Amino acid sequence: MSDPLVRLRDKLCRELAQAEHDARSHTRREAKRLGDCPPGHALFAIAEHNDDVELAFAKLTKHRSSVGRRLARVVAQVFSGVGHFFFDRLIDRESRYRTTLLGLKQGIDTLRLLREVVTINHDIALLKFCDLVMVERLCLLEDAEQALVWFAEQPELALGSGAWRALPAGR
Repeated sequence: MSDPLVRLRDKLCRELAQAEHDARSHTRREAKRLGDCPPGHALFAIAEHNDDVELAFAKLTKHRSSVGRRLARVVAQVFSGVGHFFFDRLIDRESRYRTTLLGLKQGIDTLRLLREVVTINHDIALLKFCDLVMVERLCLLEDAEQALVWFAEQPELALGSGAWRALPAGR
């Protein structure tokens, strides 16, 4: 039986890879939906940051098992696709934005726990990666949280959704 700390590290690496993949797709999609406004800009900045993070993380963990990571990504893409094409269109902009932020916070929690595990495991390269990403992402997340004010200032836009797209023509 393998070391539980190594198994935990590998599990967290898979979760972080999935969280980063979700962060890239969800933040970019929501940024496009929101357009040229503070929340859209904040999400686009996170998506841009994520491009670099995801590539660096893949290089850093390429020697670890990728089968579980690929399977998790396929399952997540199916759920994300269903959500994107149906449920997200029924939810208002403000709720989708906060849901996106919640997913980003879950990724931060995964990163924090992974950092603690690799500290105990003395994986210096992964520890440095976690520290750098956490500092940068927390700053970007703070900007995104501050952009919530825009929804209070634009209540009609905040309450708008894509529900009309889900209705049959002529309604």
